[in-house]
Amino acid sequence: MTKNSFISVISPEEKKENRGSVEFQVFCFTNKIRRLTSHLELHKKDYSSQRGLRKILGKRQRLLAYLSKKNGVHYKELIRQLNIRELKTR
Repeated sequence: MTKNSFISVISPEEKKENRGSVEFQVFCFTNKIRRLTSHLELHKKDYSSQRGLRKILGKRQRLLAYLSKKNGVHYKELIRQLNIRELKTR
């Protein structure tokens, strides 16, 4: 398992200023999801980590749904930068 292999698409200045923004929260959840996924590849029967992964996936999904409704441009840009799903078209 490699640590800190996740690409930061948010600059350090933005991290300090906008920690409560939807984009920053999705970015943090994506890093946690990637870290837990790599952990679960080694430890397949770690059910508490599986539960935590499902909870984080749900939170990220709700945030992305909110962002797509409120600001489609930021949503598309964030999806493209993080490379996490196909673009949703309305």
